[in-house]
Amino acid sequence: MSAISKIAAIIALPDESQGLFENANCNLHFCGIGKVNAAFTAAEIILKHGYTHLINLGTAGSQKFPTHTLVECSALVQRDMDLSPLGFPLGVTPFDSLSSSLDIDTFFTQLPRGICGTGDHFATGAPALPCDLVDMEAYAIAKVCKKLGVGFTAIKYISDGSDHNAHNDWAGNLPRAAEGLFAVFESITSNT
Repeated sequence: MSAISKIAAIIALPDESQGLFENANCNLHFCGIGKVNAAFTAAEIILKHGYTHLINLGTAGSQKFPTHTLVECSALVQRDMDLSPLGFPLGVTPFDSLSSSLDIDTFFTQLPRGICGTGDHFATGAPALPCDLVDMEAYAIAKVCKKLGVGFTAIKYISDGSDHNAHNDWAGNLPRAAEGLFAVFESITSNT
């Protein structure tokens, strides 16, 4: 990211911020849950504010990374795009100009990297499309950024094991998630 980037954080819910971002008076936008809300908000704030880089911060489930790990997404897939009855591979959006796997530049050398599978359902088991972590917004935001020529970074805090107890783990780990995500955001913005 260059020093002239106009950066904003985009987070699904205030629960994932816990007031830390708001109290720091940073460029923060909440998009709501799911791909449609995320895509709409990303396009709206880019066009309205002229941001040149969006940082998607939030929680994710993973059966690969331990709970409480911060992971930088190196690629994104759409885990719930399924037109397989029409002969298309899982995750592929037919006739789309962008690849079904969106590779993104990474920023941190000290964070583990993984492929994030975005889908409009709260995962409680292994995803059918191979990926290392699961969320509900990152792919949609990244796709909007790619189409509008805006930089994109995604950092996820592993809040749960994407299993039968994921809903309880997610809620209980939100305060620690907010602290970790805020520390990462501060380090990004202090270096630009």
